Amino acid sequence: MTKKHILVLPGDGIGPEVTAQAVRVLQAVGDFRFGYANLGGIAFDEEGDPYPKSTRAAAHKADAILLGAVGGLKWEPLDISVRPEKGLLGIRKDLELFANLRPAVVFEELAAASSLKPEIVAGLNIMIVRELTGDVYFGEPRGIHTNKDGSRTGINTMIYHDWEVQRVARVAFNLARKRGRKVCSIDKANVLVSTEMWRQEVQKLRDTEYPDIELSHMYVDNAAMQLVRNPKQFDVMLTGNIFGDILSDEASMLTGSLGMLPSASLGSGDTGKCAALYEPIHGSAPDIAGKGVANPIATILSVAMMLRYSFDNAAAADKVEQAVKKVLAKGLRTRDIMQEGCTAIGTVAMGDAILNALEGK
Repeated sequence: MTKKHILVLPGDGIGPEVTAQAVRVLQAVGDFRFGYANLGGIAFDEEGDPYPKSTRAAAHKADAILLGAVGGLKWEPLDISVRPEKGLLGIRKDLELFANLRPAVVFEELAAASSLKPEIVAGLNIMIVRELTGDVYFGEPRGIHTNKDGSRTGINTMIYHDWEVQRVARVAFNLARKRGRKVCSIDKANVLVSTEMWRQEVQKLRDTEYPDIELSHMYVDNAAMQLVRNPKQFDVMLTGNIFGDILSDEASMLTGSLGMLPSASLGSGDTGKCAALYEPIHGSAPDIAGKGVANPIATILSVAMMLRYSFDNAAAADKVEQAVKKVLAKGLRTRDIMQEGCTAIGTVAMGDAILNALEGK
Protein backbone atom coordinates (compact mmCIF):
# COMPACT_ATOMS: atom_id res chain seq x y z
CA MET A 1 0.00 0.00 0.00
CA THR A 2 1.08 3.57 -0.68
CA LYS A 3 2.22 5.36 2.44
CA LYS A 4 -0.11 8.08 3.61
CA HIS A 5 1.33 11.53 3.00
CA ILE A 6 1.23 14.08 5.81
CA LEU A 7 2.03 17.70 5.05
CA VAL A 8 3.59 19.49 8.03
CA LEU A 9 3.19 23.26 8.29
CA PRO A 10 5.31 24.21 11.32
CA GLY A 11 4.35 27.87 11.08
CA ASP A 12 5.52 30.56 13.48
CA GLY A 13 6.65 30.95 17.09
CA ILE A 14 6.45 27.67 18.99
CA GLY A 15 4.89 25.94 15.98
CA PRO A 16 8.11 24.24 14.80
CA GLU A 17 8.87 23.02 18.34
CA VAL A 18 5.50 21.40 19.02
CA THR A 19 5.04 19.93 15.54
CA ALA A 20 8.47 18.28 15.79
CA GLN A 21 7.29 16.30 18.82
CA ALA A 22 4.01 15.38 17.13
CA VAL A 23 5.90 14.07 14.09
CA ARG A 24 7.98 11.86 16.39
CA VAL A 25 4.77 10.38 17.78
CA LEU A 26 3.39 9.75 14.29
CA GLN A 27 6.62 8.01 13.33
CA ALA A 28 6.30 5.79 16.39
CA VAL A 29 2.76 4.59 15.62
CA GLY A 30 2.72 4.37 11.82
CA ASP A 31 4.61 4.45 8.53
CA PHE A 32 4.00 7.80 6.88
CA ARG A 33 5.59 10.07 4.31
CA PHE A 34 6.18 13.64 5.48
CA GLY A 35 6.43 16.82 3.49
CA TYR A 36 7.03 20.34 4.78
CA ALA A 37 5.85 23.76 3.61
CA ASN A 38 5.39 27.32 4.86
CA LEU A 39 2.25 28.99 6.16
CA GLY A 40 1.74 32.24 8.03
CA GLY A 41 4.45 34.72 8.97
CA ILE A 42 7.35 32.54 7.90
CA ALA A 43 5.67 32.08 4.52
CA PHE A 44 5.39 35.86 4.07
CA ASP A 45 9.01 36.35 5.08
CA GLU A 46 10.35 33.70 2.72
CA GLU A 47 7.84 33.73 -0.13
CA GLY A 48 5.98 37.04 0.14
CA ASP A 49 2.60 35.36 0.73
CA PRO A 50 1.12 33.91 3.95
CA TYR A 51 -0.39 31.08 1.84
CA PRO A 52 2.03 30.58 -1.07
CA LYS A 53 1.14 28.74 -4.28
CA SER A 54 3.67 26.03 -3.40
CA THR A 55 1.92 25.37 -0.09
CA ARG A 56 -1.46 25.41 -1.80
CA ALA A 57 -0.33 22.75 -4.27
CA ALA A 58 1.16 20.56 -1.52
CA ALA A 59 -1.97 20.89 0.62
CA HIS A 60 -4.21 19.57 -2.15
CA LYS A 61 -1.99 16.49 -2.58
CA ALA A 62 -1.69 15.58 1.11
CA ASP A 63 -3.75 12.92 2.86
CA ALA A 64 -3.73 15.04 6.03
CA ILE A 65 -2.14 18.29 7.20
CA LEU A 66 -0.49 19.04 10.55
CA LEU A 67 -0.23 22.73 11.46
CA GLY A 68 1.71 24.29 14.32
CA ALA A 69 0.63 27.91 14.80
CA VAL A 70 0.72 31.19 12.89
CA GLY A 71 1.16 34.85 13.75
CA GLY A 72 3.04 37.04 16.17
CA LEU A 73 3.77 40.65 17.03
CA LYS A 74 6.47 40.80 14.36
CA TRP A 75 3.88 40.79 11.58
CA GLU A 76 1.18 43.00 13.14
CA PRO A 77 2.37 46.16 11.31
CA LEU A 78 1.68 44.44 7.97
CA ASP A 79 -1.45 45.21 5.99
CA ILE A 80 -4.25 42.90 7.03
CA SER A 81 -4.28 41.33 3.55
CA VAL A 82 -0.87 39.72 4.09
CA ARG A 83 -0.80 39.08 7.83
CA PRO A 84 -0.09 35.47 8.92
CA GLU A 85 -3.72 34.86 9.86
CA LYS A 86 -4.65 35.35 6.21
CA GLY A 87 -2.69 32.19 5.50
CA LEU A 88 -4.75 30.24 8.01
CA LEU A 89 -8.05 31.62 6.73
CA GLY A 90 -6.83 31.01 3.19
CA ILE A 91 -6.07 27.33 3.60
CA ARG A 92 -9.37 26.74 5.40
CA LYS A 93 -11.32 28.36 2.57
CA ASP A 94 -9.23 26.80 -0.20
CA LEU A 95 -9.69 23.25 1.11
CA GLU A 96 -13.30 23.91 2.19
CA LEU A 97 -12.53 22.91 5.77
CA PHE A 98 -15.97 23.82 7.02
CA ALA A 99 -16.22 21.78 10.25
CA ASN A 100 -13.87 22.44 13.13
CA LEU A 101 -13.91 19.84 15.92
CA ARG A 102 -12.54 21.00 19.27
CA PRO A 103 -12.82 18.54 22.15
CA ALA A 104 -12.60 20.00 25.64
CA VAL A 105 -11.64 17.07 27.83
CA VAL A 106 -10.39 17.31 31.40
CA PHE A 107 -7.83 14.68 32.26
CA GLU A 108 -8.39 13.47 35.79
CA GLU A 109 -4.77 14.33 36.60
CA LEU A 110 -5.32 17.98 35.61
CA ALA A 111 -8.68 18.68 37.23
CA ALA A 112 -6.95 20.76 39.89
CA ALA A 113 -5.16 22.83 37.22
CA SER A 114 -8.42 24.27 35.94
CA SER A 115 -9.39 27.80 36.93
CA LEU A 116 -12.66 26.31 38.21
CA LYS A 117 -13.19 24.02 41.19
CA PRO A 118 -12.25 20.40 40.44
CA GLU A 119 -15.76 19.17 41.18
CA ILE A 120 -17.10 21.48 38.44
CA VAL A 121 -14.78 20.21 35.70
CA ALA A 122 -13.84 16.64 36.73
CA GLY A 123 -14.97 14.27 34.00
CA LEU A 124 -15.70 17.08 31.54
CA ASN A 125 -15.94 15.90 27.93
CA ILE A 126 -17.40 18.42 25.46
CA MET A 127 -17.10 18.40 21.68
CA ILE A 128 -17.40 21.86 20.15
CA VAL A 129 -18.31 21.80 16.46
CA ARG A 130 -17.54 25.18 14.91
CA GLU A 131 -18.47 26.20 11.38
CA LEU A 132 -15.23 27.39 9.85
CA THR A 133 -15.64 28.93 6.39
CA GLY A 134 -18.54 31.38 6.77
CA ASP A 135 -19.71 34.12 9.13
CA VAL A 136 -18.05 37.51 9.65
CA TYR A 137 -14.58 36.17 8.87
CA PHE A 138 -15.48 35.63 5.22
CA GLY A 139 -18.71 37.56 4.62
CA GLU A 140 -18.91 40.35 2.05
CA PRO A 141 -18.98 43.32 1.98
CA ARG A 142 -16.02 43.92 4.25
CA GLY A 143 -13.28 46.50 4.69
CA ILE A 144 -12.45 49.95 6.03
CA HIS A 145 -13.92 52.85 4.07
CA THR A 146 -13.15 56.55 4.29
CA ASN A 147 -16.28 58.67 4.06
CA LYS A 148 -16.68 62.05 2.37
CA ASP A 149 -16.40 63.84 5.70
CA GLY A 150 -13.11 62.09 6.47
CA SER A 151 -14.58 59.71 9.03
CA ARG A 152 -13.96 55.99 8.61
CA THR A 153 -16.32 53.02 8.67
CA GLY A 154 -15.26 49.44 9.34
CA ILE A 155 -17.50 46.76 7.86
CA ASN A 156 -17.77 43.01 8.37
CA THR A 157 -20.79 41.00 7.29
CA MET A 158 -22.27 38.10 9.24
CA ILE A 159 -23.75 35.83 6.59
CA TYR A 160 -24.76 32.18 6.35
CA HIS A 161 -26.49 30.18 3.64
CA ASP A 162 -28.86 27.40 4.62
CA TRP A 163 -26.65 24.71 3.07
CA GLU A 164 -23.68 25.89 5.15
CA VAL A 165 -25.70 25.50 8.32
CA GLN A 166 -27.07 22.13 7.27
CA ARG A 167 -23.71 20.53 6.46
CA VAL A 168 -22.02 21.53 9.72
CA ALA A 169 -25.12 20.59 11.71
CA ARG A 170 -24.98 17.10 10.19
CA VAL A 171 -21.43 16.76 11.50
CA ALA A 172 -22.61 17.70 15.00
CA PHE A 173 -25.60 15.37 14.95
CA ASN A 174 -23.53 12.44 13.64
CA LEU A 175 -20.94 12.99 16.36
CA ALA A 176 -23.69 13.16 18.98
CA ARG A 177 -24.92 9.74 17.89
CA LYS A 178 -21.55 8.34 18.95
CA ARG A 179 -21.59 10.24 22.24
CA GLY A 180 -24.41 11.33 24.54
CA ARG A 181 -27.00 12.07 21.80
CA LYS A 182 -27.31 15.73 22.86
CA VAL A 183 -26.62 18.81 20.75
CA CYS A 184 -26.81 22.39 21.99
CA SER A 185 -26.87 24.87 19.11
CA ILE A 186 -25.49 28.31 19.94
CA ASP A 187 -26.82 31.49 18.33
CA LYS A 188 -27.98 35.04 19.02
CA ALA A 189 -31.34 34.64 17.33
CA ASN A 190 -32.99 37.33 19.45
CA VAL A 191 -31.00 40.11 17.72
CA LEU A 192 -29.09 38.64 14.74
CA VAL A 193 -31.31 37.55 11.87
CA SER A 194 -28.57 35.42 10.28
CA THR A 195 -28.49 33.30 13.43
CA GLU A 196 -32.29 33.21 13.54
CA MET A 197 -32.04 31.43 10.20
CA TRP A 198 -29.28 29.23 11.71
CA ARG A 199 -31.63 28.17 14.52
CA GLN A 200 -34.46 27.42 12.11
CA GLU A 201 -32.27 25.27 9.84
CA VAL A 202 -30.74 23.31 12.71
CA GLN A 203 -34.16 22.58 14.17
CA LYS A 204 -35.57 21.56 10.77
CA LEU A 205 -32.66 19.16 10.16
CA ARG A 206 -33.04 17.59 13.58
CA ASP A 207 -36.77 17.10 13.12
CA THR A 208 -36.46 15.51 9.68
CA GLU A 209 -33.25 13.48 9.91
CA TYR A 210 -32.14 13.17 13.55
CA PRO A 211 -35.23 12.66 15.75
CA ASP A 212 -33.12 10.47 18.08
CA ILE A 213 -30.95 13.48 19.06
CA GLU A 214 -31.96 15.80 21.89
CA LEU A 215 -31.56 19.33 20.53
CA SER A 216 -31.51 22.53 22.56
CA HIS A 217 -30.80 26.13 21.58
CA MET A 218 -28.91 28.69 23.64
CA TYR A 219 -27.96 32.32 23.15
CA VAL A 220 -24.20 32.78 22.96
CA ASP A 221 -23.98 35.08 25.99
CA ASN A 222 -25.80 32.52 28.13
CA ALA A 223 -23.60 29.75 26.71
CA ALA A 224 -20.49 31.65 27.76
CA MET A 225 -21.87 31.91 31.27
CA GLN A 226 -23.01 28.28 31.40
CA LEU A 227 -19.55 27.05 30.37
CA VAL A 228 -18.15 28.35 33.64
CA ARG A 229 -21.26 27.72 35.72
CA ASN A 230 -22.14 24.14 34.73
CA PRO A 231 -20.00 22.94 31.79
CA LYS A 232 -20.90 19.27 32.17
CA GLN A 233 -24.43 19.97 30.97
CA PHE A 234 -23.03 20.05 27.42
CA ASP A 235 -22.23 17.11 25.16
CA VAL A 236 -21.90 18.48 21.60
CA MET A 237 -21.98 22.26 21.14
CA LEU A 238 -22.73 23.48 17.60
CA THR A 239 -21.70 27.05 16.79
CA GLY A 240 -21.03 29.49 14.00
CA ASN A 241 -17.52 30.68 13.21
CA ILE A 242 -17.08 33.71 15.46
CA PHE A 243 -19.02 32.32 18.42
CA GLY A 244 -17.09 29.05 18.17
CA ASP A 245 -13.78 30.87 18.06
CA ILE A 246 -14.54 32.55 21.38
CA LEU A 247 -16.34 29.72 23.19
CA SER A 248 -13.74 27.09 22.35
CA ASP A 249 -10.98 29.24 23.83
CA GLU A 250 -13.10 29.73 26.94
CA ALA A 251 -13.66 25.98 27.14
CA SER A 252 -9.93 25.38 26.84
CA MET A 253 -9.29 27.05 30.16
CA LEU A 254 -11.67 24.61 31.84
CA THR A 255 -9.10 21.94 31.00
CA GLY A 256 -6.21 23.78 32.63
CA SER A 257 -4.34 25.16 29.64
CA LEU A 258 -4.61 26.11 25.98
CA GLY A 259 -1.66 23.77 25.56
CA MET A 260 -3.91 20.77 26.15
CA LEU A 261 -6.56 21.19 23.44
CA PRO A 262 -6.33 19.70 19.94
CA SER A 263 -8.55 20.36 16.97
CA ALA A 264 -9.52 18.90 13.61
CA SER A 265 -10.78 20.90 10.64
CA LEU A 266 -12.61 18.66 8.19
CA GLY A 267 -13.92 19.14 4.67
CA SER A 268 -16.40 17.17 2.63
CA GLY A 269 -15.73 13.77 1.18
CA ASP A 270 -17.59 14.41 -2.08
CA THR A 271 -14.45 13.98 -4.17
CA GLY A 272 -13.61 10.67 -2.54
CA LYS A 273 -10.96 12.27 -0.34
CA CYS A 274 -11.80 14.30 2.73
CA ALA A 275 -9.45 17.25 3.21
CA ALA A 276 -8.38 17.58 6.83
CA LEU A 277 -6.12 19.85 8.86
CA TYR A 278 -5.10 19.18 12.46
CA GLU A 279 -3.70 21.79 14.84
CA PRO A 280 -3.53 22.77 18.50
CA ILE A 281 -5.89 25.59 19.35
CA HIS A 282 -3.19 27.66 21.05
CA GLY A 283 -1.36 30.47 19.30
CA SER A 284 2.25 30.90 18.30
CA ALA A 285 3.32 32.21 21.76
CA PRO A 286 6.33 34.17 20.45
CA ASP A 287 7.29 35.13 24.01
CA ILE A 288 8.39 31.55 24.72
CA ALA A 289 9.45 30.51 21.22
CA GLY A 290 12.89 28.92 21.11
CA LYS A 291 13.05 28.43 24.88
CA GLY A 292 12.11 24.76 24.80
CA VAL A 293 9.28 25.16 27.31
CA ALA A 294 6.17 24.98 25.09
CA ASN A 295 3.62 22.28 25.80
CA PRO A 296 3.41 19.87 22.81
CA ILE A 297 0.48 17.85 24.18
CA ALA A 298 -2.25 19.68 22.24
CA THR A 299 -0.36 19.05 19.01
CA ILE A 300 0.23 15.40 19.93
CA LEU A 301 -3.46 15.00 20.73
CA SER A 302 -4.18 16.61 17.35
CA VAL A 303 -2.32 13.79 15.62
CA ALA A 304 -4.44 11.35 17.64
CA MET A 305 -7.44 13.02 16.02
CA MET A 306 -5.70 12.66 12.66
CA LEU A 307 -5.25 8.94 13.23
CA ARG A 308 -8.91 8.64 14.17
CA TYR A 309 -10.59 10.80 11.51
CA SER A 310 -8.25 10.76 8.49
CA PHE A 311 -6.72 7.30 8.78
CA ASP A 312 -9.55 5.41 10.50
CA ASN A 313 -7.11 4.04 13.08
CA ALA A 314 -8.94 4.33 16.39
CA ALA A 315 -6.60 1.86 18.06
CA ALA A 316 -3.54 4.03 17.37
CA ALA A 317 -5.44 7.16 18.40
CA ASP A 318 -6.43 5.54 21.69
CA LYS A 319 -2.84 4.47 22.24
CA VAL A 320 -1.55 8.03 21.84
CA GLU A 321 -4.22 9.45 24.16
CA GLN A 322 -3.47 6.81 26.79
CA ALA A 323 0.25 7.59 26.55
CA VAL A 324 -0.48 11.24 27.33
CA LYS A 325 -2.61 10.19 30.28
CA LYS A 326 0.19 7.93 31.61
CA VAL A 327 2.71 10.77 31.44
CA LEU A 328 0.39 13.12 33.31
CA ALA A 329 -0.25 10.41 35.92
CA LYS A 330 3.52 10.28 36.52
CA GLY A 331 3.43 13.95 37.47
CA LEU A 332 5.39 15.24 34.48
CA ARG A 333 4.35 18.75 33.51
CA THR A 334 5.34 21.57 31.20
CA ARG A 335 5.24 24.90 32.97
CA ASP A 336 1.79 25.93 31.72
CA ILE A 337 0.19 22.98 33.57
CA MET A 338 2.66 22.81 36.45
CA GLN A 339 1.22 21.76 39.82
CA GLU A 340 2.67 21.41 43.29
CA GLY A 341 4.45 18.11 43.73
CA CYS A 342 4.97 17.56 40.00
CA THR A 343 8.15 17.60 37.92
CA ALA A 344 8.70 20.41 35.42
CA ILE A 345 10.00 19.35 32.01
CA GLY A 346 10.43 21.01 28.64
CA THR A 347 9.08 20.44 25.17
CA VAL A 348 11.48 17.73 24.03
CA ALA A 349 11.40 15.96 27.39
CA MET A 350 7.61 15.82 27.20
CA GLY A 351 7.90 14.31 23.74
CA ASP A 352 10.41 11.77 25.09
CA ALA A 353 8.11 10.86 27.96
CA ILE A 354 5.13 10.28 25.66
CA LEU A 355 7.23 8.15 23.31
CA ASN A 356 8.41 6.08 26.26
CA ALA A 357 4.80 5.63 27.38
CA LEU A 358 3.90 4.46 23.88
CA GLU A 359 6.61 1.83 24.19
CA GLY A 360 5.33 0.72 27.58
CA LYS A 361 8.19 2.23 29.55
